[in-house]
Amino acid sequence: MVNIIVDTDCGSDDAVAIAMALNDPNVNILMATICAGNVPVQQAAINCLTTIEWSKSYEFPVYIGCENMLMGPLDFSPKPGRIKVHGEDGMGDLGLLPKRLKVSEGNAIFKMCECLRENPENTIEIVTLGPLTNIAVAMRYDPEAMKRVKRISIMGSAGLGTGNVSPVAEANIWHDAEAAKIVLEFGVPLMFVGWDACLGDAMLEKDELDRLSAAGPLGKFSVDINRFLIEADSKRFGRPCFDMADPAAMAAAIYPECIEEAEDFYCQMDISHGPSHGSLIVDKFHFSPNKPNACICSKLKADVYKEYVFRTLSGK
Repeated sequence: MVNIIVDTDCGSDDAVAIAMALNDPNVNILMATICAGNVPVQQAAINCLTTIEWSKSYEFPVYIGCENMLMGPLDFSPKPGRIKVHGEDGMGDLGLLPKRLKVSEGNAIFKMCECLRENPENTIEIVTLGPLTNIAVAMRYDPEAMKRVKRISIMGSAGLGTGNVSPVAEANIWHDAEAAKIVLEFGVPLMFVGWDACLGDAMLEKDELDRLSAAGPLGKFSVDINRFLIEADSKRFGRPCFDMADPAAMAAAIYPECIEEAEDFYCQMDISHGPSHGSLIVDKFHFSPNKPNACICSKLKADVYKEYVFRTLSGK
């Protein structure tokens, strides 16, 4: 059994990733800690609770964490080249709300550290699907607790490819590069699942989206809430498709059989205010004498990965 804490800014692709994990009998989600990112933190919590109800599996506590980034408020302002891919509510603007579940009392950072302290060392993994603000604050608040984590798997960075909010930066890292720098330099095992890992053959094409939508209520939910992201991908890539960034990271973390390419590299975080802000600099050709400090997962076995997606979201 894989025990995980999910740290999420729950938008539409986060929801798919969480639903997948909820329907994997080999995975146990201990809690969700909510950060801001795709949407404000309160809305992200609502989206996470909605996803739990739709998944019709077990329930876990959802705690609210940081409302802003480390160095300032979350930037929701439109910028050239940036597309609002999740809708105003982060879930395709379908009016979805939890019918029964509510946010649990307590601060996400405190609860995360308590959980790590109360369980044996190296038995809990953290999977992050949004900016790394909560994780960085937890590392500053209780470093000894955070050193007990087995691994942190991060949906973040351009991997070995290009960015999705700038030529070199991916959204989760770009939103709070200072937090990412703290996490990178903390000294626990890290796996970054880059945006490149969810592209190419790993994307769901139109026939696969139709298949998923017809697979059952959870499959249809997963497609419907991502309608704006699918539309944005259609414009970006020239055909109807879905780049499942957060599901790719979740699958790599909890179902490693789907990983095709993952290698350890020495990495640095760019927190400058220039055009490369928010980029994870990966020393692909090992120019630096420094030892590797992160694993970069840059490619998935598309057939194995997609089979896992369909299996966990079919409701069967």
